Amino acid sequence: MQKLTPKQEMVMDFIRKIIDQTNENPTSYGLQKEMLNNGHSDSLKSITQVVEALEKKDLIKRDSKRKIYPVKNNSYANLKNIFSIPVYGLASCGEALAYANDEAEGYLQISKRIFPQEKTGKLFAVKALGDSMDKDNIEDGDYVIFEKYENEGDLEGKIVVVVINGMATIKRFKKVEKGLIGLFPNSTNDFHQPIYIHENDSILIAGVFKKVLPVTFTSL
Repeated sequence: MQKLTPKQEMVMDFIRKIIDQTNENPTSYGLQKEMLNNGHSDSLKSITQVVEALEKKDLIKRDSKRKIYPVKNNSYANLKNIFSIPVYGLASCGEALAYANDEAEGYLQISKRIFPQEKTGKLFAVKALGDSMDKDNIEDGDYVIFEKYENEGDLEGKIVVVVINGMATIKRFKKVEKGLIGLFPNSTNDFHQPIYIHENDSILIAGVFKKVLPVTFTSL
């Protein structure tokens, strides 16, 4: 069974997503617009090239209006249950020293069965750096999946990825007293200490922890 590139898998996933959600078949322009709305910065030319490659592989066809239709092809893997999660660089599990990029460095291909109840468009990944969260089974080099935090829901006691002065760190959120927030490590290494911030400090709580994907089970 032949394989597709990660980019081709991602585009196929978005084509199916658009059709499932709108009951309409997208053009390359509509596909690129939907991907842009979900944090993918690929140009129209880049998306069109992928669409043309998929068409040559008989996985899609286009009508006279250039609308895209998936075609069943048993020579390729069934990608219906695969979706893409953007990876936003490194996040320190020690001090807030690793820069969190606001543009995806790449994408993880993940089965929807791993996140059956989640809105997959809100998920993103960072690569852990350090050992301050190893008691929560977050090890150095692991991919950590988060759901985008949109200022809704109580964060007390939850693992979050926080951006402080442009640096990302993974810690457990706890309100210490009125106005004071602690970002606590959970480590076998006594070196690591909490980070204390005021609730009015300029920080970004980027996401709430969902799952760890151990690096030993991931292609690097």
